[in-house]
Amino acid sequence: MASIPFDIVGFDLDGTLLDTSGDLAAAVNYAIATDGRPPFPIESIHPFIGKGAKAMLERALDASGGYDEATLARLLPILLDYYEQNLAIHSLPYPGLIAAMDALQAAGVKLAICTNKAERFTIPLLHQIGLSDRFASVVGGDTVGIAKPDPAPIHAMIERAGGGRTIFLGDTINDIAGARNAGIPSVAVSFGFLDGPVEKLEADAIIHHFDELVPLLARWPA
Repeated sequence: MASIPFDIVGFDLDGTLLDTSGDLAAAVNYAIATDGRPPFPIESIHPFIGKGAKAMLERALDASGGYDEATLARLLPILLDYYEQNLAIHSLPYPGLIAAMDALQAAGVKLAICTNKAERFTIPLLHQIGLSDRFASVVGGDTVGIAKPDPAPIHAMIERAGGGRTIFLGDTINDIAGARNAGIPSVAVSFGFLDGPVEKLEADAIIHHFDELVPLLARWPA
């Protein structure tokens, strides 16, 4: 069994642990359809994801002809309500995730989540996917009243998981900057919801598949 020099491995959720793009795209398209706008292909939704539902909808509306605050205020509850009822229709763990989690837990490493997704979606989604019992702590975007890249939610994730040396995985600048602000190393995943080259995130390391995670961490300086 590989020796891992970390007590906790923390993960972002959307675009890192789970490919949620199908369900997020369905929610966006449902909401904008009520305003007479055509749907986006799933891959076009990827750059909209990562800074919360409101920002996702703002980006979609901007890309489909623009919006005013009244339109945004009317459509956001429609999007959220639809998404809450359809959290895990298409969402799946990324390839190799479960095996990597098994190996980390067998090595005595705790797993944790810090996401900017609100708890009302995060907790039921993990339950529906069947992963809710895997994590020592789960911190959502509204758990401590502030979201990444502020370090507070990552600090809360670490504290609630029992503390110790931690590394964090993510797919957006909020994740990597959040880890940096919290004073911990980071790993960027190239398969997530990137809005540019993964190298621009300036993480301490990059993985292209979860098969690479355990060997990477086993090589990490103690």
